Amino acid sequence: MRPPEKQLATSVRPVSGTHVPCYVFDSNVELAAKVAQTVATVIRERNALGQAAVLGLPTGSTPVGVYRELIRMHREEGLDFSRVVTFNLDEYYGLEADRLQSYHRWMREHFFDHVNIPSENIHIPDGSLPLDVVPQHCREYEAAIQAAGGIDIQLLGIGRNGHIGFNEPFSVHNSRTRLATLDPITRRDASSDFFSEENVPPHAITMGLATIMDARRIVLIALGEHKASIIKQAVEGPQSDGVPASILQEHPDASIFLDRAAAGELTADSTPWLLGNVEWSDPLIKKAVLWLCDQTEKSLLKLSDDDFRDHGLHQLLRHHGPAERLAHRVFRWMMDTIEYHPSGRDFKRVICFSPHPDDDVISMGGTLIRLVEDGHEVHVAYMTSGNIAVFDHDALRLADQMVEYSRIFGIDDHRTREIEQKVAESLSNKQPGEPDCEEVLKIKALIRWSEAKAGAVVCGCREEHLHFLDLPFYRTGTIAKNPYGEDDVRIIKELIQNVDPADIYLAGDLSDP
Repeated sequence: MRPPEKQLATSVRPVSGTHVPCYVFDSNVELAAKVAQTVATVIRERNALGQAAVLGLPTGSTPVGVYRELIRMHREEGLDFSRVVTFNLDEYYGLEADRLQSYHRWMREHFFDHVNIPSENIHIPDGSLPLDVVPQHCREYEAAIQAAGGIDIQLLGIGRNGHIGFNEPFSVHNSRTRLATLDPITRRDASSDFFSEENVPPHAITMGLATIMDARRIVLIALGEHKASIIKQAVEGPQSDGVPASILQEHPDASIFLDRAAAGELTADSTPWLLGNVEWSDPLIKKAVLWLCDQTEKSLLKLSDDDFRDHGLHQLLRHHGPAERLAHRVFRWMMDTIEYHPSGRDFKRVICFSPHPDDDVISMGGTLIRLVEDGHEVHVAYMTSGNIAVFDHDALRLADQMVEYSRIFGIDDHRTREIEQKVAESLSNKQPGEPDCEEVLKIKALIRWSEAKAGAVVCGCREEHLHFLDLPFYRTGTIAKNPYGEDDVRIIKELIQNVDPADIYLAGDLSDP
């Protein structure tokens, strides 16, 4: 196992108690920059020797920041990719290369079209081949890796079930590139990209575990709270066929790069007292006592000294006990988090930023009602139209209602019939996962607009205080979003300046904002 790197940025810290070296970054930007620098070092070292750098590359939301940083380094620092050879981990089987969800298309759009890798140096499994030639294609893929000299650095993500590539739980350790059947969890997680689970291909071509383990260096990246549980299993638990990523414990030069959310369940972060003596700050005391409540299934005020002793909290009990004192201390802290008048009783203008048109009423509907009852001027800013969450049949129904509305009231219905026909044709001809046409997106946005307005009005908000920003960041028609830019910042800044709020409420969805 490679020892932890000696020189790390101040915003990066190594994690103790893991079977694979793990590093936690304070921000995703810093994490992506570190991975990109690692890849760039490999490329430059190989270039200096006149040799090709061979990269194993993943897809998905996790490595997007890495690819953006590599593109920046190519454009601004002259990082040369002309001698780089790439091998992608996997591809869905049954998809043509130009399909929206194809990893061929994804890699072109996010990376290959923006750097100078020769097209003949790019290798991605072909998911469009007839089934009978797939085994030969997989053997040729393995041979191409060997002919290139083997993979210098393999980047990985990790699925919620622990898969790396599409090596699902109980994949054999000596597996090579092959056609694999996707786990139900994997298909469920991919359903947003295909707009429903039944549209997700049941099979994919993937590098095998042995192929991945042959790489000279491996860097696995995990971001977000939804990866915290499986990361703990992969790096702290025993090596298990049920958690494919745990095989990295055997690799001599593997490392795991995490954001704080993904590291949240590692022992060093969640229960550091189990690894040794700690300095007991107030937040850590609170965390430990609430953890003890979960472990004992007892309420705060029923914890005993023995509960602390039986769960490795001797030091806390000795320095800050007894149990009754600790429990009452944490109980008071918890009570202090309850605010009966969140913005006070004196008049204020407040803004609630609602990323989607239902986040406001779902996440803080009760708070909105209390703010209105306390006499405050409550503004709600909806940051996206939310149109991609609307079902096709709802859009078709509204288009039909528009035609009937025009007929009932004697309005010229020629244009509405044209729209209804275009909507119907577009929806009937749309392939699974394909983005909607502009007319359908507008109708779906109208549905979300009316729902958002109705929900906010029920909470007591005035219609003129509802702001539908429709930020450019969200305007893709797909789950994947644009990078945020100056226009996004300007729109939000202008709203804040115009309203001049005393308080601003933000959504906290998983590890956002």
